[in-house]
Amino acid sequence: MPMYDRPEMQAANDAFWRAIRAELQTACQAGPDHLTRGPDLWDIWESPDLWFAQTCSLPYRMRLHDQVQLLGCFDHQLPGCAPGFYNSVLIARANDDRSLGDLLRARVAINQRHSQSGFAALFETAQTANVAVQVSLETGSHLASAQAVAGGHADLVALDALSWQFMKRYDAFAQDLREVTRSQPTPALPLVCAKTAPAEQIRFAVGRAVAGLDPALKDTLCVYKMVQHPQSAYTSLPIWADFTAI
Repeated sequence: MPMYDRPEMQAANDAFWRAIRAELQTACQAGPDHLTRGPDLWDIWESPDLWFAQTCSLPYRMRLHDQVQLLGCFDHQLPGCAPGFYNSVLIARANDDRSLGDLLRARVAINQRHSQSGFAALFETAQTANVAVQVSLETGSHLASAQAVAGGHADLVALDALSWQFMKRYDAFAQDLREVTRSQPTPALPLVCAKTAPAEQIRFAVGRAVAGLDPALKDTLCVYKMVQHPQSAYTSLPIWADFTAI
């Protein structure tokens, strides 16, 4: 579960995986003992041995959708989002009162070019505002993007709304930032398994694990239930020409 696996949350994610694995043991007497941390994300997502992972909407619809099985997604109870949806928060410095249009024409940073929340959502917002954006910095992560704005190295970034929620919880620099606007919601990050994995049993186990979590752990993870979207909810979203080289 790499997408929100901050150091402060690794113990909670480990507890969550233990709950999932316990349900997997009941459902099919199988499942890895521990979460895998460290390998390249593409290596994890494309592994033929993948039991369970969370990926990003853009990599899923670009490259992964015909290589993995879609299990569902989590509902994070995000503001302005229906169950099983998320969006991006466009962030500037708190003392920078420029309008969205002006900020889109300033120094814009992205986390990476295959990110729905850090790149696609920003460009879709700019398209709606009829502003042509020039990327001045690619940071590598949502956290680094937020730090780039706080440190004065960029003027505007788009952050996954849940990542932003965790930054406000754990990172002191977040108080120096402000929300400019939010993007339109899209289906939350896909949960996937390998083509050969027992998807129905895994889906059932994850759903039972989420339902049985202690309320305090649900609040720590911001995971409240399992939601299923059809594959078309992801694959029907636009793919920008810039992404075709991924």
